[in-house]
This record gives sequence, structure tokens and C-alpha cells, in this order.
Amino acid sequence: MGRVPHISASRRDALRTNLWLVPTLQVVVAVALFALTYVLDRTASRGDLTLPSWVSNGSADAARQILTTIAAAVITVVTLVFSITIVALTLASTQFGPRMLRNFVRDRGTQVTLGTFVATFVYAILALGSIEHGANGDFTPRLSVTVALGLVLASLGVLIYFIHHIARSIQLPQVIASIARDLSLAIDTEVATNTAARNRAREVEEREPARRRAGSRSSTPTAEVPGPTAEAEAPAPASTAPAAAAPATIAAPRSGYLQFVAYDTLVAIAADNDAVIRLLHRPGHFVVEGLPLATVWPAAAAPGVARRLERAHVTGPHRTLTQDLAFAIDQLVEIAIRALSPAVNDTFTALTCIDWLGDALCKISARWNPRTVHRDAHGAIRVILAEVSYERFVERSFDKIRQAGRGMPAVMIRQLDALTKVLHYADEAQRAPLVAQADMILRSSEESVPADGDRADVRNSYEHFAARLGQPPGVR
Repeated sequence: MGRVPHISASRRDALRTNLWLVPTLQVVVAVALFALTYVLDRTASRGDLTLPSWVSNGSADAARQILTTIAAAVITVVTLVFSITIVALTLASTQFGPRMLRNFVRDRGTQVTLGTFVATFVYAILALGSIEHGANGDFTPRLSVTVALGLVLASLGVLIYFIHHIARSIQLPQVIASIARDLSLAIDTEVATNTAARNRAREVEEREPARRRAGSRSSTPTAEVPGPTAEAEAPAPASTAPAAAAPATIAAPRSGYLQFVAYDTLVAIAADNDAVIRLLHRPGHFVVEGLPLATVWPAAAAPGVARRLERAHVTGPHRTLTQDLAFAIDQLVEIAIRALSPAVNDTFTALTCIDWLGDALCKISARWNPRTVHRDAHGAIRVILAEVSYERFVERSFDKIRQAGRGMPAVMIRQLDALTKVLHYADEAQRAPLVAQADMILRSSEESVPADGDRADVRNSYEHFAARLGQPPGVR
């Protein structure tokens, strides 16, 4: 049961990033709706049901003409909607970068619009096929025709919404804000997951007597886990694996980006084999088939772990945001450095990206507290995670933009302002990488900005940063 959240998250992301799922569901609803209206029409034709006065009461030929017109018009609009979608995707690829395409494909507005028109078309075709000419008289699905007309009106409203939605969604500030919103949601999810896991670990510690937690379910003597095991949780027995035992390496079964890791599944696998698994990669890393993916203590448990390890990892051709916070940061950085390129020269877009990157780092500084180990139900460490450092988030957010914006005072000043805001939330341990970035920005200004006044402006922003540095975290 523990692996369900991660694997289901993987499947949800894969299902959301396509243009067929939502339209398919809407078509299914349209078929079900037609089945209902058809039954009611049949009941009314037998005289067992009286339809309201506002229901269409035309002849079979009139109904056929209406439905034919609806089907032809709707399929034409579907072609238009697809064309607009392709244009939007092409624009996104050229202006924002190819990695932004997934954001547009995942857009619910586009998916619902396509689904609405396709469902209306399918409904009209089904209603058209239900019209009958017989010896006992014609059968006219009057309620179905009326519902088809209602679906056309609804589709018209959706079309107006779609045009407005596309016009907004291709604007750079909107694209940047949506990426930042996804990053904020991913941070909230990661924080909630870590908090829940820590609460479970605390409950285990309170429930398990110390003498039981000091032992193991096997007869192997306990010892410290090899490698780094720092964990900001309550102390618990390290592992059942002897420190002196040599680890065994497990190779990656396929190449690709590591998208999801089901940590609870890994814990279960390690506990079943009385082992400790140390992951060498985290979501977002590219793994190569045949190269090390994890190490296992003791080595004798490696064959049993290797047979089941693939169940806990999802590898694909691209990165996703579910467990890879750095992916959204990289997306914002990509837009910024494209904007700073000589071919585009759009400084204001880069400044917008810096603002949102600063906002993300504020949230990470205040709330992000990653786990480094996962424990089993008895409190023993079973999985050691690949290290995720706060410093790396800061570097990814500032390095490339600082390098691309060399000689541009506006970019340097905005980066220093963002660093100053992050200082409001950073604790003492988090401040070192922020100071390093500020120092590099100042040096870059002194070396690359020719005008004395511009250098003075950058230096003034640096002094504001330095003044904030002297205050304790949380002081406004």
C-alpha cells in the first residue's frame, strides 16, 4: 500500500500530459447522455411520457437537417481549435523553449475545449443515426435534437473562453507565473510529505521501547550505516547491516530521467531483505542503463533487492515536477537566459523570472526540510537518499542568469534584491550560498559594467543585502 501514492502520482502526471484523456472522458459522457435521451425519446414516442413544450417538435427530415448542420459546423470548429492549439505549441517551443511544451499540453482549458467539441460532434452523429423511417411512422428523437442544440450553445461559450484563454496563456508573464505556481504547489506537496513521514517516525519511536529499537529482526549485530546518515528526526537504530560489510551495487535497468521514486516501496523491499539501500540518484537525474543506481548493505541481500527495485522507480524520456523541484527552477532559468540572449534581448522578461525565482527560494528557505533517510515500522534505517542541498537550489537559480547577464546592471540589481528578500527567511546555515552569490554578482559588476554610476547602483544594492545579512532571520 505504501507505494501507491508515488506510482499513482506518476500515472496522474502521465495521464494529465496528453490531449486525449479528457476528450475521451467527455465523449463517454456524451454517449451516456445520448443513451438517456434516446430512451426518453422512445418512451415518449410510445405515448408513455409527455415531453415539455420547449422540446423540438419538428419532423424527422427537419431533425436530420438540423443534426447534419450541427455535425458539419462542429467538426469545422474542431479543426480550427486544433489549428490554434498547434500554433500555440509552436510559439511556445520557439519563444519559451521546447521544455515548455509539456506545460501547454497539460493545460486543462485546451483539453476541455477539444473534448467539448468532439463530444458535441459524437452526440450529433448518434442522434442523427437514431432517426428512423418506418411503415408505422417516423421516429424523431426530439429530446436528443433539443439537447444537441443546447450542446452547440455550450460549445459556443467554450470557444469564446478558449480564444480568451489562449490569448492569455501565451503571454510571457502568465507562462512564468504558471511555472512558479506549479513550483509552489510542488514545494507544498514535498513539505507535506516530509512532515507526514516525520510524524509517522515519531509515532514509531514513541510506540517502540528503546530496547527493541536498539535491536534488529535478524541476528546480525547492529552498527552505524556506512556513508552519510544525518537526519533531522528523532534518533533510532541505524540499520541491521554491519558497517564492515562491503556493499553491492545495483545497476540501472534502463536509461532515462528518473521521474519518481516510491520510497515506501523501497523501505518494504529493504525490510523484506533485511538490508539498507542507498540511492545514488534522485528524481531529475539522468540514469544510464548498466551504471550504478543504488548500493545495498549487506551484499548478500543485493540479488533479492535487485529483482524488485525496478518497481520503486519510474524512468522516462523527460523530467517531471512531482518530486523534482529543480525542474521548475530550470524552466524559469531557461526563459530568463533566452530573454537575455542577443537574439531576443528582452531584459524585462528576465527580471520577471528573477522575481519568481526569488519567491520560490523564499518558500524553500522557510519550509523545505528534506529527509535523508527512510525508516521501517521498527525505526531502523532502510533507505538512504541521494543528497539534495539547499546550496544547489541557490546555484541553479542564480548562476546561469548571472553569467548571461554579465555587464547588465539591471539584472545584477534585481538578483541582489531577490537575494535580500530570501535572507528574510534563510537561517544561519542557509546564508552562506546566498552570500557567495551576492559576492560573485558584485565582482561581476566591477569587472564588466563600464559606467561608474551603474557600478554604484549595483554596489548600493549589495550594501542593502549586506545590511540585511547582519539581522537575524525573520526580522522585517
